[in-house]
Amino acid sequence: MPNDVRITKVSLSDLKARDRKSKTDWAEVDALTDEDIERAVADDLDAAPILDEAWFKSAKLTMPAKKLISLRLDADVVDYFKGGGSRYQSRMNAVLRAFMEHSRKTG
Repeated sequence: MPNDVRITKVSLSDLKARDRKSKTDWAEVDALTDEDIERAVADDLDAAPILDEAWFKSAKLTMPAKKLISLRLDADVVDYFKGGGSRYQSRMNAVLRAFMEHSRKTG
């Protein structure tokens, strides 16, 4: 291991102490309306798209060349897509494609 690498150990009590020192003005956050939040998300180019019904309708199945990879996903994510029936991998690909296309438009 290089000499310039530093490993810092943090205990659970340190994390809890950090949480208590939050500089977030929670009253200001609580005062935000849904419209305020939606406007802030729309103005933030780094924000993920809002996953409403229109977004999912735009996620179309496409058939470009596929590439076989090994991918580790959370079990509940895989279970969700498998619960929708066959072609769950194609639906997962469609969601990733829609995200990619959105990112290209806003990036």
